[in-house]
Amino acid sequence: MKDDPLPVSEKERELTFWEHLEELRGTLWHILIAFFIASIISFSFKDVLFNDILLAPKSKDFLTYQVLCRLGSWLSTPSLCIEPTEFQLININLAGQFTSHMNISLVAGFILVIPYMLWELWRFIKPALTETEIRNSRGAVAITSFLFILGALFSYFIVAPLMINFLGGYNVSPSVSNQIALTSYVGSITLFTLLMGLLFELPVLVLFLTKIGLVTPQKLKKYRKHVAIGILILAGIITPSPDIFSQLLVAIPIYSLFELSLSVSSRIYNKKKEMAG
Repeated sequence: MKDDPLPVSEKERELTFWEHLEELRGTLWHILIAFFIASIISFSFKDVLFNDILLAPKSKDFLTYQVLCRLGSWLSTPSLCIEPTEFQLININLAGQFTSHMNISLVAGFILVIPYMLWELWRFIKPALTETEIRNSRGAVAITSFLFILGALFSYFIVAPLMINFLGGYNVSPSVSNQIALTSYVGSITLFTLLMGLLFELPVLVLFLTKIGLVTPQKLKKYRKHVAIGILILAGIITPSPDIFSQLLVAIPIYSLFELSLSVSSRIYNKKKEMAG
Protein backbone atom coordinates (compact mmCIF):
# COMPACT_ATOMS: atom_id res chain seq x y z
CA MET A 1 0.00 0.00 0.00
CA LYS A 2 1.42 3.34 -1.02
CA ASP A 3 1.95 6.01 1.56
CA ASP A 4 -0.29 9.06 1.32
CA PRO A 5 1.50 12.08 -0.10
CA LEU A 6 2.76 14.48 2.51
CA PRO A 7 0.46 17.46 3.02
CA VAL A 8 1.64 20.71 1.50
CA SER A 9 2.79 23.11 4.19
CA GLU A 10 0.96 26.40 4.72
CA LYS A 11 4.05 28.31 3.67
CA GLU A 12 4.25 26.39 0.39
CA ARG A 13 0.56 27.06 -0.22
CA GLU A 14 1.10 30.79 0.36
CA LEU A 15 4.06 30.80 -2.02
CA THR A 16 2.02 28.98 -4.65
CA PHE A 17 -0.87 31.42 -4.23
CA TRP A 18 1.34 34.48 -4.49
CA GLU A 19 3.20 33.01 -7.46
CA HIS A 20 -0.12 32.54 -9.26
CA LEU A 21 -1.18 36.06 -8.31
CA GLU A 22 2.08 37.43 -9.66
CA GLU A 23 1.60 35.48 -12.89
CA LEU A 24 -1.94 36.83 -13.22
CA ARG A 25 -0.68 40.35 -12.70
CA GLY A 26 1.92 39.81 -15.42
CA THR A 27 -0.75 38.48 -17.77
CA LEU A 28 -2.99 41.50 -17.15
CA TRP A 29 -0.05 43.85 -17.68
CA HIS A 30 0.73 42.20 -21.02
CA ILE A 31 -2.90 42.61 -22.09
CA LEU A 32 -3.00 46.23 -20.92
CA ILE A 33 0.23 47.12 -22.74
CA ALA A 34 -1.00 45.46 -25.94
CA PHE A 35 -4.31 47.33 -25.62
CA PHE A 36 -2.61 50.71 -25.26
CA ILE A 37 -0.24 50.01 -28.17
CA ALA A 38 -3.19 48.99 -30.39
CA SER A 39 -5.13 52.09 -29.27
CA ILE A 40 -2.19 54.41 -30.02
CA ILE A 41 -1.77 52.86 -33.46
CA SER A 42 -5.51 53.29 -34.07
CA PHE A 43 -5.32 56.92 -32.86
CA SER A 44 -2.56 57.59 -35.42
CA PHE A 45 -4.80 56.58 -38.32
CA LYS A 46 -7.48 59.23 -37.80
CA ASP A 47 -8.50 59.52 -41.47
CA VAL A 48 -8.88 55.74 -41.84
CA LEU A 49 -10.86 55.47 -38.59
CA PHE A 50 -13.31 58.24 -39.40
CA ASN A 51 -13.48 58.77 -43.17
CA ASP A 52 -12.99 55.16 -44.31
CA ILE A 53 -14.67 53.28 -41.44
CA LEU A 54 -16.84 55.23 -39.03
CA LEU A 55 -18.45 57.71 -41.43
CA ALA A 56 -18.65 55.29 -44.38
CA PRO A 57 -22.13 53.85 -43.50
CA LYS A 58 -23.73 57.28 -44.09
CA SER A 59 -22.46 57.40 -47.67
CA LYS A 60 -24.42 55.99 -50.63
CA ASP A 61 -21.21 54.31 -51.86
CA PHE A 62 -21.08 52.08 -48.78
CA LEU A 63 -20.75 48.37 -49.67
CA THR A 64 -23.95 47.32 -47.88
CA TYR A 65 -26.16 49.72 -49.88
CA GLN A 66 -24.63 48.58 -53.16
CA VAL A 67 -25.10 44.87 -52.35
CA LEU A 68 -28.69 45.41 -51.15
CA CYS A 69 -29.50 47.38 -54.30
CA ARG A 70 -28.19 44.59 -56.52
CA LEU A 71 -30.05 42.02 -54.43
CA GLY A 72 -33.23 44.09 -54.71
CA SER A 73 -32.83 44.27 -58.49
CA TRP A 74 -32.33 40.48 -58.68
CA LEU A 75 -35.36 39.78 -56.45
CA SER A 76 -37.49 42.49 -58.09
CA THR A 77 -37.78 44.18 -54.70
CA PRO A 78 -37.01 47.90 -55.19
CA SER A 79 -37.45 48.62 -51.46
CA LEU A 80 -34.12 46.87 -50.80
CA CYS A 81 -32.35 49.57 -52.77
CA ILE A 82 -31.84 51.98 -49.88
CA GLU A 83 -30.87 55.56 -50.54
CA PRO A 84 -29.11 56.62 -47.32
CA THR A 85 -30.58 59.64 -45.62
CA GLU A 86 -28.40 62.72 -45.69
CA PHE A 87 -27.87 64.40 -42.34
CA GLN A 88 -25.29 66.71 -40.86
CA LEU A 89 -22.96 65.71 -38.06
CA ILE A 90 -22.13 68.56 -35.72
CA ASN A 91 -19.84 69.07 -32.75
CA ILE A 92 -21.23 71.14 -29.87
CA ASN A 93 -18.50 70.58 -27.25
CA LEU A 94 -15.06 72.18 -27.23
CA ALA A 95 -13.35 68.82 -26.73
CA GLY A 96 -16.04 66.82 -28.53
CA GLN A 97 -14.05 65.87 -31.62
CA PHE A 98 -10.95 64.98 -29.62
CA THR A 99 -13.04 62.92 -27.17
CA SER A 100 -14.69 61.06 -30.04
CA HIS A 101 -11.26 60.40 -31.56
CA MET A 102 -10.03 59.02 -28.23
CA ASN A 103 -13.11 56.87 -27.68
CA ILE A 104 -13.12 55.27 -31.11
CA SER A 105 -9.36 54.64 -30.85
CA LEU A 106 -9.89 52.79 -27.55
CA VAL A 107 -12.72 50.71 -29.04
CA ALA A 108 -10.63 49.90 -32.12
CA GLY A 109 -7.67 49.00 -29.88
CA PHE A 110 -9.89 46.69 -27.83
CA ILE A 111 -11.20 44.90 -30.93
CA LEU A 112 -7.70 44.52 -32.38
CA VAL A 113 -6.28 43.11 -29.15
CA ILE A 114 -9.06 40.58 -28.46
CA PRO A 115 -7.25 37.55 -30.00
CA TYR A 116 -4.09 38.34 -28.02
CA MET A 117 -6.07 38.97 -24.82
CA LEU A 118 -7.83 35.60 -25.10
CA TRP A 119 -4.53 33.86 -25.86
CA GLU A 120 -2.89 35.38 -22.76
CA LEU A 121 -5.83 34.34 -20.55
CA TRP A 122 -5.72 30.84 -22.06
CA ARG A 123 -1.97 30.63 -21.40
CA PHE A 124 -2.62 31.57 -17.75
CA ILE A 125 -5.32 28.96 -17.07
CA LYS A 126 -3.79 26.17 -19.21
CA PRO A 127 -1.47 24.76 -16.46
CA ALA A 128 -4.52 24.16 -14.21
CA LEU A 129 -6.28 22.00 -16.83
CA THR A 130 -6.00 18.28 -17.37
CA GLU A 131 -4.71 16.85 -20.66
CA THR A 132 -8.28 15.91 -21.63
CA GLU A 133 -9.56 19.44 -20.92
CA ILE A 134 -6.69 20.93 -22.92
CA ARG A 135 -7.43 18.61 -25.83
CA ASN A 136 -11.16 19.41 -25.72
CA SER A 137 -10.42 23.15 -25.57
CA ARG A 138 -8.18 23.15 -28.60
CA GLY A 139 -9.04 26.04 -30.91
CA ALA A 140 -11.09 27.85 -28.23
CA VAL A 141 -9.11 31.10 -28.57
CA ALA A 142 -9.47 31.15 -32.37
CA ILE A 143 -13.21 30.31 -32.26
CA THR A 144 -14.00 32.88 -29.54
CA SER A 145 -12.02 35.59 -31.36
CA PHE A 146 -13.68 34.71 -34.66
CA LEU A 147 -17.20 34.90 -33.18
CA PHE A 148 -16.58 38.32 -31.61
CA ILE A 149 -15.08 39.77 -34.79
CA LEU A 150 -17.91 38.23 -36.85
CA GLY A 151 -20.45 39.92 -34.54
CA ALA A 152 -18.65 43.26 -34.86
CA LEU A 153 -18.61 42.96 -38.68
CA PHE A 154 -22.30 41.99 -38.69
CA SER A 155 -23.09 45.11 -36.69
CA TYR A 156 -20.96 47.35 -38.91
CA PHE A 157 -22.17 46.09 -42.28
CA ILE A 158 -25.80 45.19 -41.48
CA VAL A 159 -27.10 46.73 -38.24
CA ALA A 160 -25.33 50.11 -38.38
CA PRO A 161 -26.38 51.09 -41.95
CA LEU A 162 -30.02 50.13 -41.38
CA MET A 163 -30.08 51.89 -38.00
CA ILE A 164 -28.38 55.03 -39.37
CA ASN A 165 -30.68 55.15 -42.39
CA PHE A 166 -33.81 54.97 -40.24
CA LEU A 167 -32.88 57.11 -37.25
CA GLY A 168 -30.91 59.65 -39.31
CA GLY A 169 -33.95 60.36 -41.46
CA TYR A 170 -36.68 60.03 -38.85
CA ASN A 171 -38.81 63.17 -38.56
CA VAL A 172 -41.56 64.10 -36.13
CA SER A 173 -42.29 67.24 -38.18
CA PRO A 174 -41.03 68.74 -41.46
CA SER A 175 -40.07 71.86 -39.51
CA VAL A 176 -37.52 69.89 -37.45
CA SER A 177 -34.24 69.04 -39.20
CA ASN A 178 -31.72 66.47 -38.00
CA GLN A 179 -28.35 67.78 -36.91
CA ILE A 180 -26.80 64.87 -35.06
CA ALA A 181 -24.02 65.30 -32.51
CA LEU A 182 -20.79 63.54 -33.45
CA THR A 183 -20.56 61.98 -29.98
CA SER A 184 -24.05 60.50 -30.38
CA TYR A 185 -23.19 59.02 -33.79
CA VAL A 186 -19.88 57.56 -32.60
CA GLY A 187 -21.42 56.25 -29.38
CA SER A 188 -24.30 54.52 -31.18
CA ILE A 189 -22.08 52.70 -33.68
CA THR A 190 -19.46 51.63 -31.13
CA LEU A 191 -22.13 50.48 -28.65
CA PHE A 192 -23.91 48.32 -31.24
CA THR A 193 -20.59 46.94 -32.49
CA LEU A 194 -19.50 45.83 -29.01
CA LEU A 195 -22.97 44.49 -28.11
CA MET A 196 -23.17 42.42 -31.30
CA GLY A 197 -19.64 41.16 -30.73
CA LEU A 198 -20.67 39.96 -27.28
CA LEU A 199 -23.98 38.55 -28.57
CA PHE A 200 -22.11 36.39 -31.07
CA GLU A 201 -20.30 34.78 -28.12
CA LEU A 202 -23.60 33.07 -27.20
CA PRO A 203 -22.47 29.58 -28.35
CA VAL A 204 -19.37 29.81 -26.13
CA LEU A 205 -21.49 30.94 -23.15
CA VAL A 206 -24.01 28.13 -23.71
CA LEU A 207 -21.17 25.59 -23.95
CA PHE A 208 -19.84 26.72 -20.55
CA LEU A 209 -23.28 26.80 -18.91
CA THR A 210 -24.08 23.32 -20.25
CA LYS A 211 -20.84 21.96 -18.90
CA ILE A 212 -21.62 23.21 -15.38
CA GLY A 213 -25.23 22.02 -15.61
CA LEU A 214 -27.09 25.36 -15.64
CA VAL A 215 -28.36 24.91 -19.20
CA THR A 216 -29.67 21.83 -21.00
CA PRO A 217 -30.79 21.34 -24.61
CA GLN A 218 -34.28 20.57 -23.32
CA LYS A 219 -34.52 24.03 -21.75
CA LEU A 220 -33.29 25.69 -24.92
CA LYS A 221 -35.80 23.77 -27.06
CA LYS A 222 -38.59 24.72 -24.66
CA TYR A 223 -37.97 28.43 -25.25
CA ARG A 224 -37.17 28.16 -28.99
CA LYS A 225 -40.44 29.85 -30.07
CA HIS A 226 -40.02 32.61 -27.51
CA VAL A 227 -36.50 33.28 -28.76
CA ALA A 228 -37.67 33.37 -32.39
CA ILE A 229 -40.41 35.90 -31.57
CA GLY A 230 -37.98 38.00 -29.51
CA ILE A 231 -35.46 38.04 -32.38
CA LEU A 232 -38.13 39.10 -34.86
CA ILE A 233 -39.17 41.95 -32.54
CA LEU A 234 -35.51 42.97 -32.17
CA ALA A 235 -35.08 42.90 -35.96
CA GLY A 236 -38.22 45.01 -36.32
CA ILE A 237 -36.79 47.60 -33.92
CA ILE A 238 -33.40 47.69 -35.64
CA THR A 239 -34.96 47.81 -39.12
CA PRO A 240 -38.34 49.58 -38.66
CA SER A 241 -39.31 49.13 -42.28
CA PRO A 242 -42.27 47.32 -43.87
CA ASP A 243 -39.77 45.46 -46.05
CA ILE A 244 -39.55 41.86 -44.73
CA PHE A 245 -36.20 41.22 -46.44
CA SER A 246 -34.41 43.85 -44.34
CA GLN A 247 -35.82 42.34 -41.15
CA LEU A 248 -34.83 38.81 -42.19
CA LEU A 249 -31.36 40.10 -43.01
CA VAL A 250 -30.96 40.88 -39.29
CA ALA A 251 -33.11 38.10 -37.82
CA ILE A 252 -31.70 35.05 -39.64
CA PRO A 253 -28.04 35.41 -38.52
CA ILE A 254 -29.06 36.08 -34.91
CA TYR A 255 -31.47 33.12 -34.85
CA SER A 256 -28.76 30.94 -36.43
CA LEU A 257 -26.65 31.75 -33.36
CA PHE A 258 -29.36 30.30 -31.14
CA GLU A 259 -29.58 27.12 -33.23
CA LEU A 260 -25.79 26.80 -33.16
CA SER A 261 -25.87 27.23 -29.38
CA LEU A 262 -28.56 24.53 -29.14
CA SER A 263 -26.43 22.18 -31.23
CA VAL A 264 -23.39 22.83 -29.03
CA SER A 265 -25.45 22.28 -25.87
CA SER A 266 -26.84 18.97 -27.21
CA ARG A 267 -23.37 17.73 -28.06
CA ILE A 268 -21.92 18.58 -24.64
CA TYR A 269 -25.00 17.20 -22.83
CA ASN A 270 -24.87 13.88 -24.69
CA LYS A 271 -21.14 13.57 -24.04
CA LYS A 272 -21.72 14.14 -20.32
CA LYS A 273 -24.41 11.43 -20.32
CA GLU A 274 -22.08 8.97 -22.05
CA MET A 275 -19.32 9.62 -19.52
CA ALA A 276 -21.77 9.27 -16.60
CA GLY A 277 -23.11 6.02 -18.03
